[in-house]
Formats: sequence, C-alpha cells, structure tokens
Amino acid sequence: MIPSRLAVFAACLPLLAVLSPASAQDTGERQFVLDLGGGVLAQPRYPGSDETIAVPYPLIGVSRLFVPGFGQIDGNDSVRGITVYPSFNFIGERNSADSEELEGLDDVDWALEAGLGVSARYDWIRGFVEVRQGFNGYSGQVANFGIDFIGSPTEDLELRFGPRAGWGSQNYMDAYFGITASEAAASPLYDQAYKPDAGFNTVGLAGSASYNLTDDWKLHALAGWDRLVGDAGNSPIVKEGSVNQYYAGAGITYRFAFDLF
Repeated sequence: MIPSRLAVFAACLPLLAVLSPASAQDTGERQFVLDLGGGVLAQPRYPGSDETIAVPYPLIGVSRLFVPGFGQIDGNDSVRGITVYPSFNFIGERNSADSEELEGLDDVDWALEAGLGVSARYDWIRGFVEVRQGFNGYSGQVANFGIDFIGSPTEDLELRFGPRAGWGSQNYMDAYFGITASEAAASPLYDQAYKPDAGFNTVGLAGSASYNLTDDWKLHALAGWDRLVGDAGNSPIVKEGSVNQYYAGAGITYRFAFDLF
C-alpha cells in the first residue's frame, strides 16, 4: 500500500481484533464503550511488494453501543458463543510512479471494503470468517479466514496466534495481480498480459497481544506473515517483488464510556 494521506487508514482493520472488549463491571451500564487510539505499522508498499513502509494508523474498538429504536448491542467477545460483527478495510492507492516494478502499469485507486464477519469461540480457540465488498479501486469481493488460539498468561495480558487464509474474486485479482495487454506493451519489465483467476491468494500466520496498563489505557501489538499463493503468487508483478508479505505494528488506546440518550 502506498503512503498517501488515505493510507493512514489502510492498516486499521488487522489490529481491531487486538482490542480487548470492556467488561460490564468496568463501565457500568453506559450506552457506549469505545477504545480509541493509534499506532505505527510496518507493511509491504503494495500487495506483492518487496519494499516495506511504515504508516500511522488509527485503532478503533467498539465494545458496546446503543442504537435508538433497537436497543443496546454488546460487542464483547464471549468466551463461548457466536458473534456477528461489521468488517471494514481500506487499501491505499497503488501508484506506478512509486516503484520500478510498477512502471507502465495503470494506477489502482484507493478501495474501501465493507462487509460482515462471523466468529465462533469456545474457551481458548476462536474461528472466524469475514466477507467484504470492494468499492472504488475495484468492484469485487474478498474473504478472510482464520483460527486464533487464545491465552492469558496474566490477568492483564492476552495473546492470540493462529493461521490465516485469504480469497479474492476475479475483479480483485485483476486489480492487484493482473496485467492487461496495453500495460504489457507500456512496461519495460512485463512482455505479456497476465489474467489471474478468482481463488485463494494468501496463507499465513498472525499473532497479537493486548496488555492493560490501567483500567483505561491498553497497549496493543500485532505481527504476521502472508504468503501469496495460486494465481496471485504466480503473477509477474509478485515475481518482481516477493511472495512473502510481512507486517508488524504497535499502538495504544484509551477507553471512553459515555451516554448520549
């Protein structure tokens, strides 16, 4: 992803899962409980890049909210149960002027992804799937799958670690891993078109940690590795870059609990 003004939001979503939900005894019966903060993330410049950039990002966690006409919604991650939650992601613009590997390729505009996630947790293990629709930079769908093994060595520290996998639709794959005939003609690196098919494009591992400094302040950290596979891994763009995509970040949040109605 490119370090543009909008790319500051690109790394927000992977770290949302790090935020530990507020407990009822900490916040009483407040209508809204939010964890807000920020941090820094090191990530690939764009999907398939071998360059790493550091970007700031916001951290936002919603543990409880009140919807007029509907009532209270508790977003706490139950130790045993199924949770449905909104899922968002932002991908910054890919600008061909920023990397030699992109010379001659069309720019890819920023993209917003919005959808839903479903998780099921039983004690120390949690599985989830998230499906999102892309807008602006591409029009297609993506899905993320994962399993977390959860441990709490101390009362204030929670650790999560597990495998991940990603899937992309035809339009998503075309946008980030495809090469058109006109792009191949304009590029000094790629001499033929490449059209990837929809399918699984990443497998990897991710780990996170959340530590309670006080009742309101929390430290968060995340690190992970994705390997581009299938038609994504075979893309000439990726072969000029890297199939291995590493990322790591850290941040801090403050809990706000309040009423509006």
